[in-house]
Amino acid sequence: MIHAKTSWAHGDQYIGSAGSGHAIVVDVSQEKIANSPIELVLIGLCGCTGSDVVSILKKKREPFTSLEVRAEADRAAEPPTVFTAIRLVYRVGGKVAIPQWNMRFIFPKTNTARFLPCLRKPLRSPSRSNMLTNK
Repeated sequence: MIHAKTSWAHGDQYIGSAGSGHAIVVDVSQEKIANSPIELVLIGLCGCTGSDVVSILKKKREPFTSLEVRAEADRAAEPPTVFTAIRLVYRVGGKVAIPQWNMRFIFPKTNTARFLPCLRKPLRSPSRSNMLTNK
């Protein structure tokens, strides 16, 4: 089981920590001296999918030199302002075997959630279902 917690620091800032023992500042104010909780969700998603892609590239012995995963998300206009769509963009550098390399090569099925453990459950809110999409 993974454990995480936040503790109020002051104003609109919190200190978040997890079982690894590392701590981060979380900011919900307008001024933003640190990432907001919703930004951290997207950063975590990028990190999770990125580690899966690196693992697959290594298994395929692709000579990649870099990987950037970018998440672009839409949110509901009215509260609860849940994600209504997330698009993941992957940029791989290096001399990989496939010209114009893209995620369709590694994930040939349209249901990417089948291949990426962190995407196995689609995002949901009590009032609507939200789907993850990949470009």
